[in-house]
Amino acid sequence: QLVESGGGLVQPGGSLRLSCAASGFTFQHYTLGWFRQAPGKEREGVACISRGGGRANYLDSVKGRFTVSRDNNKNTVYLQMNSLKPEDTAVYYCAARRTILSAEPTCDSNQYDFWGQGTQVTASS
Repeated sequence: QLVESGGGLVQPGGSLRLSCAASGFTFQHYTLGWFRQAPGKEREGVACISRGGGRANYLDSVKGRFTVSRDNNKNTVYLQMNSLKPEDTAVYYCAARRTILSAEPTCDSNQYDFWGQGTQVTASS
């Protein structure tokens, strides 16, 4: 099970930190990812992080603004979002994918096994 929290309404230029708490599986055996879906648009991968947390991949439009991290002791993955823009408005989901230790943390949503219920992020004045 994956449960997201931390979403909300923020003015453009503001920051939010999303959290995703995992249970029911061996967290450190999974690559984790954050995805988002805006109304009328397809779901897209925002940031994905390797099992050990040492490698991450980002959507080009969020590079330099968003940071993904994980705490394998707390079974939690985070997404720090800074300098939010109106176009970042979407429902954000975390997901988990069983991989080998050396796997590159790709953000292909079709490869992910477990999904959270999502949390709404709105950047608007």
